Amino acid sequence: MTVIADQPAERELRPPAQGARPAPGPAADEGLARRLKALACTAPLHDLDNRKVNLAGEYGGYAMAEVGLAAIDLVTLHMDFDTGADREIVLARLLPRVAAQSPDRPGAEHQRVARWVLESLINVGSVDRGFRAVYGTFDADGGYVRRDYDFKLIEEVPGPDGGVYLRTTDEAVNVLVGALDTDVTSAQIAAEVKLEVLIRRGRLADAQLAAEQARYRTVQYAETLRRVLDATRRNVRAVDWMQAVPDLIDEALDHIADRYRHENAILTNIRRARDEAEEPSHKRQAAELVDIVKDCIRRHTQLQARLLEAGPLFRAEQDRQAFAAPTARSGIDLYGHLLAPVLRLPIEQAIRPTDAFFAHGAGLRTPTAVRVADLVDLLLTPPVEREHLGAELPDPDLVATPDDSRFSEAQLEAALDLLDLPPDAPRRLSGLLAEARRQDPELPYLVALLAVHAASPPVGTAYRQGEERLLFAVDDGATLADPEFGGADLIVGSALLDAVGMAADRKDAR
Repeated sequence: MTVIADQPAERELRPPAQGARPAPGPAADEGLARRLKALACTAPLHDLDNRKVNLAGEYGGYAMAEVGLAAIDLVTLHMDFDTGADREIVLARLLPRVAAQSPDRPGAEHQRVARWVLESLINVGSVDRGFRAVYGTFDADGGYVRRDYDFKLIEEVPGPDGGVYLRTTDEAVNVLVGALDTDVTSAQIAAEVKLEVLIRRGRLADAQLAAEQARYRTVQYAETLRRVLDATRRNVRAVDWMQAVPDLIDEALDHIADRYRHENAILTNIRRARDEAEEPSHKRQAAELVDIVKDCIRRHTQLQARLLEAGPLFRAEQDRQAFAAPTARSGIDLYGHLLAPVLRLPIEQAIRPTDAFFAHGAGLRTPTAVRVADLVDLLLTPPVEREHLGAELPDPDLVATPDDSRFSEAQLEAALDLLDLPPDAPRRLSGLLAEARRQDPELPYLVALLAVHAASPPVGTAYRQGEERLLFAVDDGATLADPEFGGADLIVGSALLDAVGMAADRKDAR
């Protein structure tokens, strides 16, 4: 036993000497970085309780971190090897836990809390939907280096049916079991040995926790294989199928064989404990343990089937990718890279980039004969006799287009006659509509359409086409009083164009 002498309450702390290196210890240990990462993975859960004050309402009675852990647990247990967990199923299973925290609050609020927690763990709203933590380590020279640690807890992945599913990452599973970067095989063996010992001793509550941790490790092992197979489907060369993946498959198959024996023995002990238990709580815990171990056996069976399919999948992907056409390179953004910057330049400066683009964008002209043999064949091939007038064109089948216009030619002529106003006598639109309504009930709609179109008359087009009169409409702020139309009571009139100027322009053009 070490005895420590009494020391004064305050001691003088002297700064280290200049150039002194930091003392070796936990700061230089890799375990510190691992613990910092583990602490960073729990930060989004603590942040839920810190950010709940920003929600509009009374949400102080909800333990958001507890709801977040439950959401990670539900997604982990409901995701499969091929597909993830359905969002609506996870929210439906999460809703009773949220409602139990504040049973007097309305159901709409419970749904909002559950959806907000799930979207916060997905990190909806960020660019990559991930979290980032900054931690510091010491390099080989003893210098302090800050590093970024990017991770995700729940991510959205596409499903085989085109839907979007949820999957928990390794970091989320590590948050559940309280470890980080733990070897999957050793963790699984340790969890199952611990489970078997606890069951034999009758500690079913602790055994249930150990069984749930063993199931999380099984899910994580399957996720490792799934990522390897997904990477193989994208690019065979990115995965080491010479040594790493075959070793992984062999170890996984041996692992599954050992787990089958252990899990069957554990299942036998659980059933015996369930049958021999007299207290209802022990029977219920034993029954839940039976379901958990059965789920582990089911997941191992599914994992074994995927492991047996890994070899044929690699060979099929190797053949497919070896003979696949090369992927096309992504082109440039014509609007963002060329059009938008060039429009802001003067003409003398814009000519250079546009000439360079069109010179390179047109591409090279492929010669007719690229080889000497092709050139000889082209020169020695006699010309093909062609018809003087070319090939006979087939007669097209013409179908008459039905006339589905609302207004007839007579109505158009009546509206134009009504709008043929003298240049010095403009009229109100209300008076024109009333006069048109006395002639035909449908005629006011055509008159109103022509008057609104005349509010922005094409003066330049009419001037170039040689028209001598142009219809115009002006809004002077008066309100239209009409039973069918609303808006402004326009002043409609005719304007004479400069016929002398048009004639001079035509003469100059000739």
